[in-house]
Amino acid sequence: MAITLEDVENIAHLARLQLSPTEKQEALSSITNILQVIDQMQSINTTGVEPLAHAYEAAQRLRDDVVTEKDQRITLLALAPSTQRGLFLVPKVLE
Repeated sequence: MAITLEDVENIAHLARLQLSPTEKQEALSSITNILQVIDQMQSINTTGVEPLAHAYEAAQRLRDDVVTEKDQRITLLALAPSTQRGLFLVPKVLE
């Protein structure tokens, strides 16, 4: 797929970017290189290759699910301006 300088100007206009002539040429070159890489990737035969869920297939290091903090519920509820049956009460903000 070929891209022209007019395409770059149109994209810059849609993105509300003001590009100098040098920046337009650099953008054209970068986009062209990206499209060439995409074309190369699409030409690769991937028959029989299973898709990956993530580019780095590795096992996650898991830790034991252990409580590390003590229960401070009563202490924190005592600091609240208003509570009821162990819950924080807050002012109504929507009608």
